Amino acid sequence: MLKDMKTQTHLKPGQRGTKRLVEKYGDSLLCIRYRYDESRGVRIKTVEIIVEEKARKPSLRFRDEDIVPVIVAYTEKALRDKLKAAGGRWDPEEKVWHVAYGTIRGTELEGRILKG
Repeated sequence: MLKDMKTQTHLKPGQRGTKRLVEKYGDSLLCIRYRYDESRGVRIKTVEIIVEEKARKPSLRFRDEDIVPVIVAYTEKALRDKLKAAGGRWDPEEKVWHVAYGTIRGTELEGRILKG
């Protein structure tokens, strides 16, 4: 139903036309939308509110001691040298470097970890 409707207006709290809803929902109010259903000829006002808020720790994808595969081309000598200095080992069958995650965390090599 909602996916077939067009959203015409998107208002944030404090904008003109939101006063009553800000009074009703307070800081929980995130936005107000006006949707139009052409087939039924109606306008629908929706509100998005915060219903729960919890602190959370970001999950770490790898532990520092995990060995991860890193892709670096043969022509990228500077990066290959960094991997060697970090204790990385070349795997000629898989054509990737294997190195401990903790030694490359926060460097440009972290973005070259093989996904999957």
